[in-house]
Amino acid sequence: MEHRGARGRGRSRRGQARLHRQELQAFFDHADEQVDRVREAGRKGWLPIFRDGVLFKTAYAFGLRRNEARMLDLVDFGHNPDGSEFGENGVLYVRHGKAQKGSPPKRRSVLTVWPWAAEILKQWDTEVRPLFTTSEAGALWPSERGPRIGFSQINTRFAAYRDAIGLDRALDFHSFRRSYVTHLIEDGWDARFVQEQVGHEHASTTSIYTCVSSDFRTRTLRRALDATLDAALKPSRRKR
Repeated sequence: MEHRGARGRGRSRRGQARLHRQELQAFFDHADEQVDRVREAGRKGWLPIFRDGVLFKTAYAFGLRRNEARMLDLVDFGHNPDGSEFGENGVLYVRHGKAQKGSPPKRRSVLTVWPWAAEILKQWDTEVRPLFTTSEAGALWPSERGPRIGFSQINTRFAAYRDAIGLDRALDFHSFRRSYVTHLIEDGWDARFVQEQVGHEHASTTSIYTCVSSDFRTRTLRRALDATLDAALKPSRRKR
């Protein structure tokens, strides 16, 4: 991901803030550095730090809401025959999606789109998660003292990392989901596909999440201008 100054964002309102790619990379790099720092110092406590870093990356990689991410179990991942390169992490079955009032949780399947997402999940599942004494309960993110991580742990860790690297304090956990939508659109994924991935009933809801970067807008304009110029020159080329 390319890097860009976090302080150039301007003031963002909570509920709209999203991470630019360089900010997202800085956040994840900081999360990884905390694991290395604690392990190299020979201190205990690196396991929950590692867990939270993978949780944050997973939330972004699949465009998850906070409760959707928290409530994941091992059995929620499966093989996608059209994406065999992702192994057993080719599709995520979300069982605790945001429900309509008076309705049960809305379910959806989210296809893996980035190879790195499948790789970190495989490492977590096979190498690190089994080290938790509470891992047998089946939750993807076990706590040190219980079967599943709590909201307060997630919120506290996110805020600590955000503030440590000087990101906008309007950013919250939901910013991963907003960033996921924006980055897929920027990368040329079909808008309908993105809508299905995040489980929005209406395309207008997905469009609210999307706020493409100025760099993307500039590139889009440049491509359009180049295409227009090329089309204008074709008749004269044929005459020659």
